[in-house]
Amino acid sequence: MSIVGLRSSPRTAVAPLRVGPVSWRVPLRAASVSVVGAALLFVLFVLDLALGDVEIPFGTTLSTLFGGGDGGSQFIINQLRLPQTTVALLVGASLGLSGALCQTFARNPLASPDILGVTQGAGAGAVALIVLSGGSGYGGGLVSGTLQTLGLPLAAFAGGLGTALLLYALSWRRGIDGQRLVLVGIGIGAALMAVTDWLLVRARIQDAASAQVWLNGSLSSRGWDHAKPVMLTLAVLVPLSVLLVRHLNALQLGDDSARVLGVRLQTTQLLVLVTAVGLAAVSVSAVGPLGFVALVVPQVALRLTGGSRPPLLASMVLGGVLVVGADLVTRVVLPFVVPAGVVTAALGAPYLIWLLVRVNRKVP
Repeated sequence: MSIVGLRSSPRTAVAPLRVGPVSWRVPLRAASVSVVGAALLFVLFVLDLALGDVEIPFGTTLSTLFGGGDGGSQFIINQLRLPQTTVALLVGASLGLSGALCQTFARNPLASPDILGVTQGAGAGAVALIVLSGGSGYGGGLVSGTLQTLGLPLAAFAGGLGTALLLYALSWRRGIDGQRLVLVGIGIGAALMAVTDWLLVRARIQDAASAQVWLNGSLSSRGWDHAKPVMLTLAVLVPLSVLLVRHLNALQLGDDSARVLGVRLQTTQLLVLVTAVGLAAVSVSAVGPLGFVALVVPQVALRLTGGSRPPLLASMVLGGVLVVGADLVTRVVLPFVVPAGVVTAALGAPYLIWLLVRVNRKVP
């Protein structure tokens, strides 16, 4: 492995990275942001394991993660805290990547799974399964066993994909316009929220109460059964996203320019859409909807890296930082227990308002 040549400019320094016959152009600023973000994520990850009702020293937590520590610290960290923190990291990475793909696909900073209605579609699919299955326990009550491991991710994916296809069909007018896509997505999302509310009204009181907690985006009591589907989805869709990077760069130039450059537009758009939906849906099935993560994180990553589109790797890393940080806040900082989705919404809603005002000022 070697780094050959170096093209430098104030914002877009690039170093070609070569591994045998394969080479990549690595933006140095984006790589630096990813490295610093990964270091911050590691610190937050360890702190999330160390702090709580029983505090464990930072050094002891690190030792326990690598097989050391006494029996008490091993039980608290490995059995009680590590699964939940791992779910937070995986879900944050999934939502960050999903948001980056959506915003690149639509060429609109407002395009994210929760704004476009994809998250609401995934939530409606999962709630429908929860309610119609009779509620046998999820996250302390709703769905368990095979239904938890396979049923919820599949139901959420079906709901999210169906919503995305409907969104694509209603928004298509000889191409995809970002503003039309967002407006149609907001309408579809509102309709799906009404469907979810109707399902909750028809559900048993126990199932409705548990589902409502889940719909707020809760990381509480998450275990390895919730982490495995997200981990498997990332293992499949992250490499696919990497393969799509070259086409994503071409899509930024517009549909006509992308065709001229040899991009199979419909196939590429479908792959990007399915990848983004899959990542958002599996995250919803694991912890419920975490609002504004997929909206805010790619734009923060874009401003830090100074690129032309939201960077995929930096968005994944910063998504993990936000969700793990939200889990740490809800468990340690706040004097009362709230779902992590409340924290992410409190951070994301002001940003959405600022973004809408900023976009509106640009409109003549």
